[in-house]
Amino acid sequence: MAMATHHDHVKQQFGEQANAYLTSKVHAQGPDLQYLSNLLANYPDAQLLDMGCGAGHVSFIAAQHVKHVIAYDLSDEMLSVVSQTAKERGLNNLTTVQGYAEQQPFADSQFDIVASRYSAHHWHDVGKSLCELHRITKPNGKLIIMDVVSPGHPVLDIWLQTIEALRDTSHVRDYTPGEWLTFLTEAGFTINNIARHRLTLSFDTWVKRMRTPTRLVEAIRAYQVTAASDTQNYFELQPDGSFTTDMMVIETSKIV
Repeated sequence: MAMATHHDHVKQQFGEQANAYLTSKVHAQGPDLQYLSNLLANYPDAQLLDMGCGAGHVSFIAAQHVKHVIAYDLSDEMLSVVSQTAKERGLNNLTTVQGYAEQQPFADSQFDIVASRYSAHHWHDVGKSLCELHRITKPNGKLIIMDVVSPGHPVLDIWLQTIEALRDTSHVRDYTPGEWLTFLTEAGFTINNIARHRLTLSFDTWVKRMRTPTRLVEAIRAYQVTAASDTQNYFELQPDGSFTTDMMVIETSKIV
């Protein structure tokens, strides 16, 4: 039997949970979505790509402001949810395309704006993916990354990566702000604006949304209980396992 690839893990993990992500409050709301909505109101003629669209929350907001949206994801099930929901909401300027982050079927300089939310920490090769995004973005076009970020300190970093990987086998890494700036500038983007927020995650819904197996949920709880006090304080760890982490919005432009 052939071994499953990382992309296979991503498709399996998120295909099975497509509807759960559509109704997830964490994904359906937040200051980052308000930031995006305010920004896109200035670009009514834009062609926008929602990279790693998941259940489509970025796509739905974008379709209310820009000329056309392509929702792009690895999971066919996620794309089916996006397509059906867009139809129900009367968003006729939204289409879906299936594919990988590292190899995209779009033309050079096709998009005015590319946005990606809670997707990049699953990408197999962030550097290669960002080079693809640079290729398909128009000169002076925008790339907006919205994702959970690591605090950077080794102790805090390994704690976050461990619970993320136990919960979700498709997780690769929550990158630090410094890593993101390096990735983006090396791919040819210039940084326009950075906003950082705190994101509180309810433990029960966090693991149920991903259908984390019981033995791994127990492992996460055991790991949380044994965390050092400074780690527990930073992540505002609660008795029920709920915690707060960092997320960042990075707005960039393609260097001509």
